[in-house]
Amino acid sequence: MANVEISLKETMTSIEGALGVALVDYTSGMALGTLGGGKDLDLNVAAAGNTDVVRAKVRTMEHLGLKSKIEDVLITLSGQYHLIRPLTGRDGNGLFLYLVLNKATSNLAMARHQLARIEAELEV
Repeated sequence: MANVEISLKETMTSIEGALGVALVDYTSGMALGTLGGGKDLDLNVAAAGNTDVVRAKVRTMEHLGLKSKIEDVLITLSGQYHLIRPLTGRDGNGLFLYLVLNKATSNLAMARHQLARIEAELEV
């Protein structure tokens, strides 16, 4: 099992095209840890904003009576992929991993696979 710092570092180094990653508490909108980003990618602002995305999807699923769990949410921009992956482990309830990828240099399928693996090893 890996802690938050190790998992964020592994995400940035093992996923090609990673621009930034955050572990976010979607009950508060606060980033519990971030790595990467920069002046054009404020991960704390993105974390708070994407909390609304997760909350809206969870609420919609409840209204529809869907019992499935969200594996991930993908937002595609002209130059980036934004991947939101709610944690499903015993300690991850209410948390999600948020990953920003360079669309030109990343492999989305591999990134999703790697992020799922990192999530499975993460202990919070």
